[in-house]
Amino acid sequence: MTSSASLRQGLVQELTGRGQLTNPAWRSAVEAVPREFFLGDTFFRANGTQWDPVRRDQLDEDEWLRLVYSDTTWVTQVDGISPVDAVGSLAGRPTSSSTLPSLVMRMVELADVRDGDKVLEIGTGTGYSTAILCHRLGDELVYSVEYDETLAQAAAQHLRAAGHTPNLVLGDGLRGHQDGAEYEAIIATCAVRSIPPSWLWQLSDGGSITTTISGWMLASGLIRLVLDDEGIARGRFVGDTVSFMSARPHERPPRPTFYQHPGKTRRTRVSPGLLNDWTAHFVAQLGSPSAELVRVADGVVLVDAATGSQAWTEPDGSGWTVHQDGPLHLWDQVEDALTVWQKAGSPDQTDFGMTVTEWDQIVWLGEPDGPHWRLPT
Repeated sequence: MTSSASLRQGLVQELTGRGQLTNPAWRSAVEAVPREFFLGDTFFRANGTQWDPVRRDQLDEDEWLRLVYSDTTWVTQVDGISPVDAVGSLAGRPTSSSTLPSLVMRMVELADVRDGDKVLEIGTGTGYSTAILCHRLGDELVYSVEYDETLAQAAAQHLRAAGHTPNLVLGDGLRGHQDGAEYEAIIATCAVRSIPPSWLWQLSDGGSITTTISGWMLASGLIRLVLDDEGIARGRFVGDTVSFMSARPHERPPRPTFYQHPGKTRRTRVSPGLLNDWTAHFVAQLGSPSAELVRVADGVVLVDAATGSQAWTEPDGSGWTVHQDGPLHLWDQVEDALTVWQKAGSPDQTDFGMTVTEWDQIVWLGEPDGPHWRLPT
């Protein structure tokens, strides 16, 4: 029978071989932390547009452990429903998961956490990444905030079972945790539309924030920001094509009903197919940050929750036509941003950076004084 310890060693070899685990201290953590303690006995597996519960007692133990130690994200909650409570397959959106180990390690290595650092984790989730931090730093230097009470209680049990008692906080991670400040690093395992000012206030000088910047189009960019002694955080996006679930308070509002109003019609300057590119999608979101993107068979739809503004594209001979209705011309905003990006040579996401102060947050292209877009705050 395959042991958990041997599978952990195999996972370390896999991640090290792919260059996703480079620090010996983190390799030791992955070898030591039993991931099965954090998944319980049931999780969800994707099956098309459905989520199927996978139950330990219905599988051979070797098969179960091999699933646990695959470099895979396992969903542990769908629309607030635990897999333990699921009678059968569910449709819906994941609201919690056990992140794939390679991404957990990417986040902690990118954060450049050192021995003796005090770390604030935003989003405890199952507690697996919290345990990884605890193994490296010691329980007393790890603070972790979870928004969902049910998840927080389960994570505390998982961590105790694994022999760890970090500082666990139930609350809104966007507020950080002032009682533990100051932190050398803040690591968010959820995406945010912009950096909460409280994170800046709770960092030590030279401290860092590692997070994904996302939005209602669900485009994403991974970045590490470093705080200087003037209270300004700066950094460049690293270009990884990764995403996290949005922080609960930053999730998209209910989408207005889409009616295909003709509105104002014109030919497009760029193809909606361009939004299939990772960086172009991110740029489009910068241009129209309050819009939601819906992909349809013959183009795209943009819907703005705040104003009800809508835009939709349709094929027109060899090109495309866009229809825009409402106070915001959503496609104009997207197209203007994409045109700026194309004029710069359509660089990848590593050519973008970000400057954050208490009063302003800007994503810039090339250099801080180059083309820029303000994030919603």
